[in-house]
Amino acid sequence: MNVCLFTFVDLYSKGLSTLAHILDQGAAFAAAKGASADDILEWRLVDDMNPLRFQAFVVINFSKQWSARAAGVEVPADIPSDLNFAGVKAAVAEAQSFLKTLKAEQFAGRDAVLHKANLGVMEPELPLGQWLTGFATTNFYFHLSTAYAILRAKGVQIGKRDLFAGGL
Repeated sequence: MNVCLFTFVDLYSKGLSTLAHILDQGAAFAAAKGASADDILEWRLVDDMNPLRFQAFVVINFSKQWSARAAGVEVPADIPSDLNFAGVKAAVAEAQSFLKTLKAEQFAGRDAVLHKANLGVMEPELPLGQWLTGFATTNFYFHLSTAYAILRAKGVQIGKRDLFAGGL
């Protein structure tokens, strides 16, 4: 499968802008209800699901790490798991800054390069184009959508247009 892997940099950057936007909407809602922005990071859809904090971390980490793998550059470390709201927002901005450092030529010809990743229960080796389109982006949007759903379930007045806060 041949894809233009560099296009995912813009896609992830827009998704990060959306994440920042919906987090801000959640923080404003929390403040109006007498809660702190840090409190929303522990909100969940249901008790046995990961909280908003986890959803944001996956969106941030996947945007940087899978772009780096596809570009053939050093993969950034996971963000710390104990960030407060301001730290999560800073991590979003840092991820966007990292994505701006990537150039189209770094991705050229890399769609068929094989990459092995340990997923805990298996360690498949797939072409980078397949990892980015089938695994990384699916997970990126799953966790971004779950962050949105958590906020909506708690009463934050966001709608479909907020998912395009980063642009089309």
